[in-house]
Amino acid sequence: MKRFFRKLYAFSKDTHGNLLLFVMIFGSLAFTMIVMGVSSYAMFENQASNRKQFRDLSFHIAEAGINYYRWHLAHSPEDYQDGTGAVGPYVHAFEDKNGDVIGYFSLDIDPPLSGTTIVNFRSTGWTVAQPNATRTIGVRVGYPALTDFSFVENADMSFSHTTEVHGKVHSNGGIEFNGTTDSILQSAKETYRPSGETEDKPGIWGDGGPTTFWDFPVPSKDFGAITTDLSNIKDAADDGGLHFYSSGDEGYHMIFNADGTFDMYVVTRRRGYTDICKTVYNGWCYSGTVYYDLRDETHDDTYTIPANGAIFVEDDVWVEGVVNGHVTVGAGRFPVLESTYQEIYPVGNITYVEKESDDVLGLIAQGSIVYPRNTPDTLTIEAALLSQFKKIYRPAYQNSIKSSLTIFGSQISYAGGGVKWGNPVISGFVNTSYIYDANLRYMVPPGFPVEPTYELISWEELET
Repeated sequence: MKRFFRKLYAFSKDTHGNLLLFVMIFGSLAFTMIVMGVSSYAMFENQASNRKQFRDLSFHIAEAGINYYRWHLAHSPEDYQDGTGAVGPYVHAFEDKNGDVIGYFSLDIDPPLSGTTIVNFRSTGWTVAQPNATRTIGVRVGYPALTDFSFVENADMSFSHTTEVHGKVHSNGGIEFNGTTDSILQSAKETYRPSGETEDKPGIWGDGGPTTFWDFPVPSKDFGAITTDLSNIKDAADDGGLHFYSSGDEGYHMIFNADGTFDMYVVTRRRGYTDICKTVYNGWCYSGTVYYDLRDETHDDTYTIPANGAIFVEDDVWVEGVVNGHVTVGAGRFPVLESTYQEIYPVGNITYVEKESDDVLGLIAQGSIVYPRNTPDTLTIEAALLSQFKKIYRPAYQNSIKSSLTIFGSQISYAGGGVKWGNPVISGFVNTSYIYDANLRYMVPPGFPVEPTYELISWEELET
């Protein structure tokens, strides 16, 4: 023991080489710490890189799910259960180029709500390596409706200097445009011969504009597909809707109420007025009496707008009031014969309780949609109008000039139409304003025609 302490004492007195020893010891410790730090950082970066890689891959897998279901809808437009016939979610394996499963995507699908064509679906993707690193994409698609246009017509059109159009216009014929617009005007004609002209005109011509919005010629629209089959409205009316058979008199008068009901009257007598251009022969107008106005009626009953929105009337029908609901009124008879075409008469203001909501009205007539003589001086129509085989118009009533007509919605007609006569106006509405209702693009009135292909509405990544 004494010998150990003597050596320890001698070591403490002999300082030669001690500094080197301490340097070596602490240097080794520092080097070890640096190596461990760098290694830990490298491992952390590698793990972060892997997490990012797998997270990015999860996103691409989710995107693959979106693309898959859009493809599925293109081939099975009404299948909202991914071909299984069962309630989802629907899980699919995702393989790499070698056929190895490297991840999965799960689909959640919400079918369209009543009255819309919009399908909401979500795709969640993840990898086999990191199943908890999920990414989710949400998408909305829908059938665009022809009510996306202010006008779709199968005939030549003419717009006066006192006309404003806010929304797209399409004509399979030519267009004389002297008004103002803020959207696209389309004609399927490169040139055409307007009525009363002695030479051809461009597909779109006139003093209106801006001309930068004029687009012609464009492909025509198939009115064989556009003119909706009223039998579908009739079937829906028989299956939960309301079906009114022939009145046995002159027709029906519907007055919509803001509480979601409507009063129905039986029209027992019409009032006649002179139409100074009832018949056109060799370019000349011949007058005659037309009977589009109400004279006498009796109250039938008060009805609630049906849940499916389908109302079918086998008679002529006058319509007005405040609409609270999602509804289409169809007027027609079967078998379809020109002699039995039924007509619709917008006799007063038709407005929604709330615009850009689920309040939507469609009026579909086998025959014409005709404005009676005795409408309000300032008339407002909020609706989508469709004449299957005739036109939407106001006759040239003698000594009858109205101030204005505003239509908030859409007009689709086979044979065109018009609501004013002469320049200056000698009959009809002096000022006309046609305003596109964006709500009608996907909130389609029951039974109205839509395009056959789903269109992307929105695409977004959702928080998970």
